[in-house]
Amino acid sequence: MPVFKTPFNGYAVRFSPFYENRILVATAQNFGILGNGRLHILDLNPSGGISEVRSFDTADGVYDCAWSESHDSLAVAAVADGSLKLWDAALPPSANPIRSLKEHAREVHAVDWNPVRRDSFISASWDDSLKLWTLDRPTSIRTFREHAYCVYSAAWSPRHADVFASASGDCTARVWDVRDPSSSLVIPAHDHEILSCDWNKYDDCFLATSSVDKTVRVWDVRASRAPVATLAGHGYAVRRIKFSPHHENLLLSCSYDMTVCVWDYRAEDALLARYDHHTEFAVGVDMSVLVEGLLASTGWDELVYVWQHGTDPRAMP
Repeated sequence: MPVFKTPFNGYAVRFSPFYENRILVATAQNFGILGNGRLHILDLNPSGGISEVRSFDTADGVYDCAWSESHDSLAVAAVADGSLKLWDAALPPSANPIRSLKEHAREVHAVDWNPVRRDSFISASWDDSLKLWTLDRPTSIRTFREHAYCVYSAAWSPRHADVFASASGDCTARVWDVRDPSSSLVIPAHDHEILSCDWNKYDDCFLATSSVDKTVRVWDVRASRAPVATLAGHGYAVRRIKFSPHHENLLLSCSYDMTVCVWDYRAEDALLARYDHHTEFAVGVDMSVLVEGLLASTGWDELVYVWQHGTDPRAMP
């Protein structure tokens, strides 16, 4: 299993939508409480290792990151000083960041790039708000204020250019249309803080949420009174979830219990695999769009792992 050691604690990992061997990793010093941050661009080597292509330093921790869906060298970072910073891997570190967008009053905890329209991205902050941005404007287009506590996650619909979801410490997930400042749906999804959300890539009516309550829940937004599925198996808070870009039923999760899990949310025995390679909180996971079954994770153990989900889905690593 290829592994890369980062100087700081890992927070997020994203596969490139353009290059099957490239990943983006967000890190923060001192577990993100105080100190610097670094954004790493890494390549998987044919020999099986991971090498650094470039890294960008920030004065504050980097909590999340996302690749541009329109420019293969462009990425955005969510930074603890309340800013979003845009970086161009084709330019040297001295020419970066190419833009710093600072409107949030507190830490930016999440960022997601619109995969349909490709020119815009959404940010989620501990100031309880979300903001919509485009590359051609130095200020945000719209601010969404309804959550009553920190917004930990935001995810664009894979089908609808104007629709996104958010997850908050106020125990709700919300569905929004960027043309309306008010949410179109509020789901009281858990009894504890919700840390992550993601849309099903094949059926845009299904939204997953994960919580401090140790569960992942899947919701049909057309009938959201009760979850379609509740996935229990983690021992602590479920920090991040991702739906598979290749299989409608598959979901990836990572947790403060230091494990990464693969689920089939429609199966009676939903837990397909549990990976326990991390020795600290596992906080970032992703699935490659370009290579089926290729997974990545990062955690507070300062390690980034990339591996192939096995042909025997129940095999341990």
